[in-house]
Formats: sequence, C-alpha cells, structure tokens
Amino acid sequence: MRSTRLGIIVLVLLGLVAVGFGIAGAQTRGAQQAAQRETGYAVKKPVVGAACPLCPWGAMADVIKAAMKPYGWDIQICYYCAGGPREARLVSKAAMATPPQNPSPDDLPTPKGPLDFGVTGAEFLQWAYLGVNDFAKDPGTPQKQLRMVANIQEPTYYFVAVKADSGITSLSQIVEKRLPVKLIARTGIGGEMTPTIMEYYGISEEKIESFGGTFGTGFLREKDSDVLIGFGSLVNAPEYNDFYESSQKYDLTYLELAPDLRARLVKQFYVKEGTIPVGLLRGINRPIPTVVRNGTVIYGRDDMPDDFAYTLAKAMDEHQDLLQWTHMNFSYNWRTVWKAFDVPLHPGAARYYKERGYMK
Repeated sequence: MRSTRLGIIVLVLLGLVAVGFGIAGAQTRGAQQAAQRETGYAVKKPVVGAACPLCPWGAMADVIKAAMKPYGWDIQICYYCAGGPREARLVSKAAMATPPQNPSPDDLPTPKGPLDFGVTGAEFLQWAYLGVNDFAKDPGTPQKQLRMVANIQEPTYYFVAVKADSGITSLSQIVEKRLPVKLIARTGIGGEMTPTIMEYYGISEEKIESFGGTFGTGFLREKDSDVLIGFGSLVNAPEYNDFYESSQKYDLTYLELAPDLRARLVKQFYVKEGTIPVGLLRGINRPIPTVVRNGTVIYGRDDMPDDFAYTLAKAMDEHQDLLQWTHMNFSYNWRTVWKAFDVPLHPGAARYYKERGYMK
C-alpha cells in the first residue's frame, strides 16, 4: 500500500512537471508568434523594401506609406534594403529586412520582419522576373513569383561627360590615344550596363592605369575627374547629383553613345533610346542622344493578398498629389501605370485598373 501511494505521488509530480513544461513551451511559441505578428499583411503592417529617404525608391516608399495610411495600413519601410538590383533579389526571396552595414546614430529603425513587397527600377524587376543580366546566376532564377502593382514615371538619363578642355570627342579616343584620364564610372545603378559600355569602347581599369590615369567606380564623389559616365538625373540623393554639381564647377562636354551600342543596350537591358534635353545641365546646349530609364515600380510576389494589391493601386491613384511634393521627378500616367515589360500585373491591381477604365 505504501509503495502504491508513493507511485501515485511520483506520477502526480511528473504530471505537474509536464504541465509546467507545456505551459513554458506554449509561452515560448506564443512569444515567437507575437514577434512574427509585428509585421505582415495579417496585422496590416507589411514591410516594403526601399532605399534611403533621399533616394528614388526611399522617396517612393514614403509616398506609399502616406497614401496607404487613410485606408488603415501602417506600411513599415526598410530604408536599407536596396543597392542596385539587390532590392528585387531580397523581395523575391522574402528576405528579412536588413539594418545598415555600417550603423550610425542617425540610422532610421529597421522593421523586424521579412520583406512583403518593394520598390525598384522597372528594368531591374524585368531582369529578376526573366532571370537575366545581374540575376542570371541567382538561385531559383527566373523569379516568376514576382508581380507588379504600379509603375510610376521617373526619367533617368545615361550621361557621358568629359572636361571641355580634354579634347575628347569619343570614349574610344581614351584607348586609341592612351590618354592618362581620371575616369569615374558609376557601375551600381545600371547593373551590368556601364561595364558593357566600357567594354564596347575598350576601356578597363588596367588600361587606364597603364596610361598613367586613375579609375574609380561607384558614386561620383571625386568631382575633379576628366570623364564621368553613368546614370544620373537633375534631382536625386546628394551622391547621385554629381553630374549636376560637376556641371556647375567645370566646363563639360557631353558625348553621344554610338548608335549600334544604344541599340544593343536597349535589347539587352530593357532601357529605351532617349534624348537628354537642352538645358537639363549647364553645358547641354543641344539634344544629346542616349539611353534612358523610366519607371519606379511598386511590386510584390504572387502571395500578396488581392485586397492589399487593389488598395495599393487605388491609393497611388487617388493620392497622386503626394508625388509632386517629393524631391523626385515622379509623375503618374494612367496609360502606363499598369504595365512593366513582361512582369505580370497582380490580379488585385488589375481589378482596380479595369474598374477605372485604365486597361481593358
């Protein structure tokens, strides 16, 4: 009898321990689930992948946040989830929002959750969807799960600028004459485009340095350069305004890209042939044929809820006024807002555009 009672007591104690562990496990799972509910569509706090507030994609994210607020959506912005084509890569994989690599006290907070949708260049979205150019070697390419919601106009021009007293009339002369130039090439914004242009003219870092010159890439922070090449615009983040700043500081001559090269770039990179207008920068006194990018696209994946895509398309249309009060040259065109190359339109957004008569 005594051993029987002891056995019962032991079983009761073991039961209580098991219940305790069960409660602790439930609390842990509950904490994990609560953390997961900090962001996402379910709690109306989806995370948008963007760039710095002064950058085009960051400025567009701010517009999205303001436009969606009246509809009860609290958009969470990752200002550090960009960098050329990188942003489309992160969104396509639903990667976690990432803080800046070099933190500083001025950094904006980073959402604690995966990227639900994003803002990027229309061409980059096309590359990711098709699995070409910068995305050709990505795991799981092509990224056929991507869907576009709205394509907002934002013209960007490819510039080739040289100092007027350099005597350079074509980039090919740099190699032909072995000129010891200071050349800065912006390679990040257009992905593989700038390296393709340099290859066309036979330019490389090794050759420039062998001529006694210097070669730099990335942002055009070195203003005292003989040759500047890359995408730029009149309004943008400060580090992208170097063409404008250089045009004020130096007398520059602007060169055309060769016609066959422009045709190649259009076919390979999905840019368009265009013209830099007279007066856009100091020293541009005639139209300059070049290639252009036009489109900051808002997009997501095929798991984006239809009601969210519908509301997002509606909000961007009904709050077009927000676009004109940014520092960017954004504009809304109902004839093109619903298409971006071959990337499928999200069905929720398509429903809105059809209701408005923008598309059939």
